[in-house]
Amino acid sequence: MQTPQAILFDLDGTLADTAPDLAAAVNVMRAKRQLAPAHYQSLRPHASAGARGLLGAGFNITPEHPDFIAMRDEFLDQYASALVVHSTLFKQVPDLLRGLDVLGVSWGIVTNKAMRFTLPLIPLLDLQEARCVVSGDTTPHSKPHPAPLLEAARQLGIRSENCWYVGDDLRDIQAAEAAGMTSIAAAWGYCGATEPKHWKADAIIDSPLELLELVRAKHLQASALESYAHSHI
Repeated sequence: MQTPQAILFDLDGTLADTAPDLAAAVNVMRAKRQLAPAHYQSLRPHASAGARGLLGAGFNITPEHPDFIAMRDEFLDQYASALVVHSTLFKQVPDLLRGLDVLGVSWGIVTNKAMRFTLPLIPLLDLQEARCVVSGDTTPHSKPHPAPLLEAARQLGIRSENCWYVGDDLRDIQAAEAAGMTSIAAAWGYCGATEPKHWKADAIIDSPLELLELVRAKHLQASALESYAHSHI
């Protein structure tokens, strides 16, 4: 694992617990159809998969269904009308980000969430200090394609191999590997259909502050090696 010059984060399920408002949008749609609310715990694991995952869990509908596009647009409009009612940063995330600032490690956000949602959400969650924000429609491709991660590295002016990418979904780990970044699985997140231990990430972290300790340890190690090298010149 390279000592990181920058840490890039997924948004939903990694920095922010947005599942309550995403699930609420599904249940507004169900109420309009005289359906009982779906249980929150049945929707939460699908929050990182966006409209496709949530509509699948809430209505057993796939993108191939003739009604999917209309329902997707309805879902997105409903979600946009109530972005941050119950959504919050995960506990320890503010301390993690402050710790990275103290270490001089840049941090940014790479999400598959469309810019339509990302731009208003970032300040509402007090994440406006991010050095870069790459949304799902910033580049022609979204994760697991590496393009969004490479765009973030370009914006930061940091080589991709000197970045870590932290996410709570298999596609985050796949995108990091394709971009040549160290991949970190955020096991505190939604995690989807498969457990992080099956993702082949470079590391699995159980809490945001555990990530900070790992970054701090790598920087101390790098400083020690640099001091040793100078002492032997």
